[in-house]
Amino acid sequence: MRVLFLSLILSLSLFLPTKYVSGQATTKPEETQLFVSGMGGYHTYRIPSLLVAKDGSLLAFAEGRKSGSGDTGDIDLLLKRSEDGGRSWSEPRVLWDDGTNVCGNPSPVLDENTGEIHLLLTWNRGDDNEGDIIRKKSRDTRRVFVMKSSDHGKTWSEPTDITQGAKNPEWGWYATGPGIGIQINHGPHKGRLVIPSDHSYDDPAGEVRGGPFEYGSHVIYSDDRGVTWNLGGTIRPRMNECQVVEVADGNGSLLMNMRSYFGTNRRALSVSRDGGLSWSDPEEASTLIEPVCQAALIRYSWPADPAGDLVLFSNPASTKRENMTVKLSKDSGRTWVASKMLHAGPAAYSALAVLPNGEILCAYEKGAQHPYEEISLARLSLADFE
Repeated sequence: MRVLFLSLILSLSLFLPTKYVSGQATTKPEETQLFVSGMGGYHTYRIPSLLVAKDGSLLAFAEGRKSGSGDTGDIDLLLKRSEDGGRSWSEPRVLWDDGTNVCGNPSPVLDENTGEIHLLLTWNRGDDNEGDIIRKKSRDTRRVFVMKSSDHGKTWSEPTDITQGAKNPEWGWYATGPGIGIQINHGPHKGRLVIPSDHSYDDPAGEVRGGPFEYGSHVIYSDDRGVTWNLGGTIRPRMNECQVVEVADGNGSLLMNMRSYFGTNRRALSVSRDGGLSWSDPEEASTLIEPVCQAALIRYSWPADPAGDLVLFSNPASTKRENMTVKLSKDSGRTWVASKMLHAGPAAYSALAVLPNGEILCAYEKGAQHPYEEISLARLSLADFE
């Protein structure tokens, strides 16, 4: 089934107060530095992820890259934890360091029933790069792992390899998220844990890394509270890093928002009506400009809540990695009615979280000269979009 609900962003220029310019709030949000490149023994910090634990603790994940900003080499998975909504933080903790290998792409999901946090992530040899893994010329392949915390992120299990159930053996590259997973709240698949992911696959007509390969998006899911993980449906072609929200239709339908290689510098969307087992063909999200980059997507509230059906989205709203912007939707991510620019300069990957008090947090890569100088945490409220 094709997605038919794509439409233009509503024009608010005649109805917004003076702090708006073309639908965008102009006041500057409060920001603090989470990770600063060159400090703490790491050349660069990248790939932020935020999660609010069941007790309200805030977890900030990132990759600590020893040798540079590239995706290969010695990369560790790091965590900082806050018990006051991100006002103060613990020292960075190394969750996984496998020598000179790559441990990253954090994608945590909270089981709201048990309070357990399942952290999905990926691994590969540090001397294997993405191109070789895609072309099946690498020494090893990209593998999928999971870690678990039962105490709101204070302690964690050792990484467990779930590649066999989570990855098609014919695939090359693989990435969980990066960002967060969700738990379905309604419908026949209520309680299912869903992790948006992406992969490379063989395609005679493909043009990835010189072909014949392509990129696709997919999900992995668990129906037994994270004990086992299964491979869900795929979205192809030319899809990549992705995030998902549950649509407010009462049936547990899912909306996937994806990094796209359609060549139009626009995001793409797909819908699942069976808990992620199958997906509609990808369609361009004409109002969501992107430089071909990761983005964040999160539900703020449901229609029954006082705020209504609100979803938030963040990405570099440009054809270049710059202009980090958070957008607000009042219809489950179909259209976007207001936005807030956080940083006009270089910016790249981002993560969103909603605190119990309703505050909105956006962790994002930013800098003055290039996007990977630091990971900053911006603090907003719904009032920033009014």
